[in-house]
Amino acid sequence: MSLMGIDVGTTGCKVVAFDETGAVLAQAGREYPLLSPHPGWYELDPDQVWSFVCECLRAVNAQVRQDPVTALALSSQGEAMAPVTKDGRVLANSPVSSDRRNSAQTAEMEAALGAERIFALTGQPMSTIYTLPKILWWRDNAPEVIERAWKFLCYVDFVAFKLGVEPVIDYSMAARTLAFDVNTLDWSDELLAAAGLGRDQMAKAMPSGEIIGEIPAKLAAELGFRGAVKVVTGGHDQPAGALGAGVLQPGAAMLAIGTTEALVAVTEKPRRQMLDYNVSCYPHAAPGHFIALSGNQTGGRLLRWYRDELGAAERAIAAESGLDVYDVIIEQTDDAPGELILLPYFVGSGAVFNDPRATGVIIGLSFDSKRADIVRAILEGLTYEQALCIRILNDIGVEINRLTAIGGGSRSQRWMQIKSDITNLPVSIIHTSEAVSLGVAMLAGSATGVYRGIEEAAEQLIKRRKTFYPRPDRAAHYQRQLSLYADLYSALRPIYKSMSRED
Repeated sequence: MSLMGIDVGTTGCKVVAFDETGAVLAQAGREYPLLSPHPGWYELDPDQVWSFVCECLRAVNAQVRQDPVTALALSSQGEAMAPVTKDGRVLANSPVSSDRRNSAQTAEMEAALGAERIFALTGQPMSTIYTLPKILWWRDNAPEVIERAWKFLCYVDFVAFKLGVEPVIDYSMAARTLAFDVNTLDWSDELLAAAGLGRDQMAKAMPSGEIIGEIPAKLAAELGFRGAVKVVTGGHDQPAGALGAGVLQPGAAMLAIGTTEALVAVTEKPRRQMLDYNVSCYPHAAPGHFIALSGNQTGGRLLRWYRDELGAAERAIAAESGLDVYDVIIEQTDDAPGELILLPYFVGSGAVFNDPRATGVIIGLSFDSKRADIVRAILEGLTYEQALCIRILNDIGVEINRLTAIGGGSRSQRWMQIKSDITNLPVSIIHTSEAVSLGVAMLAGSATGVYRGIEEAAEQLIKRRKTFYPRPDRAAHYQRQLSLYADLYSALRPIYKSMSRED
């Protein structure tokens, strides 16, 4: 037998099968295009996403015939949703979190209810990223979508629905819609009414780690499954990754280094001060806890931008040598701290400052600057942003004393040492970079009796491969640089505002 985790991300999906010890038996992934039909619009085609998920399911199932999957659970990016009819037809593409077409509707919600009230209900600082104001954009610009939609499904409940079970959303994902009350763990009639929606238009909300149903036999066979397969509620990709990294108790935090970059710290409750710094607080995929989430929408997309726009030489080296292009890009940098400071605000600032007008900046350039210096500035800038979040969370009572890094970026030992030096904390990596899929596979195993609970699953499955420790001289240097980094945004803020007015 094996357990499966399905992760539906912003730019690609991944399916991984694990044995009972956490070893990867098989995996498959597909990248899909992030569509941008207009400036500031970023969306996915849900039918294309589902098609690629199916390809991955068939590929993995073909490799585990001797260890057939008995249970699976789902994780996905937050916020993006598909409006569907009852017979499963998709009515529009899915705006993803970085899509900012709904700024007017976001302002409308904030004016109607107030940022404090919205945070008190949802644990979310008001922003354009959430599902509800995206639905309001359709109300104002494509009302036929609202009129014809049976339900609005995020990708965990959308894929569950396509797998032939009831569309169910877990608490951690439901919280990302801005329509879920994290105090009562139920849909908020107040928020839904503000958007003109009824709770019957949303998926049923349940805790992570609950059995939803079983994939119908005919569909299961078409997808390559052998035998009965239970579908279990999973989680939003960030808390699911924290679960897969063993981040289960206060004091621990996860750094997720993927398309976006996120910091997830375990906490017991939302704090009012989190709103001041644009930190989200909502249910963990490990039932009984909350997580505090801060992040930057730029993340690994910045290295991809470098690869595509500036990295022709590195692409050529990778093609000739067979090395991964990102390894080539990162390993060209020196071990010494960089001379440049970069603000990684290519799609706004993210948490702490929450300024959608902010743009990327590199300061310190001269004729002596090389491509490797820009790469080093990218690696450090993304880490400064998270170090600033850690500093603020500690100040408001969310203690963080150790980090576990997951995602594709965690494969780079050079970058992990930079992160340890800049955050001045130990940074561990685990035996697999597929922590999100492992986290939801743990939920699938716990729900179906393979493990007695999440804690036992964590003990059996998660193995820390290496820990990087801060080097005192580097840490002291970076703490000084971190203050300069924070001052740089403050100095540029009025310029960002003026540039926005000129637009």
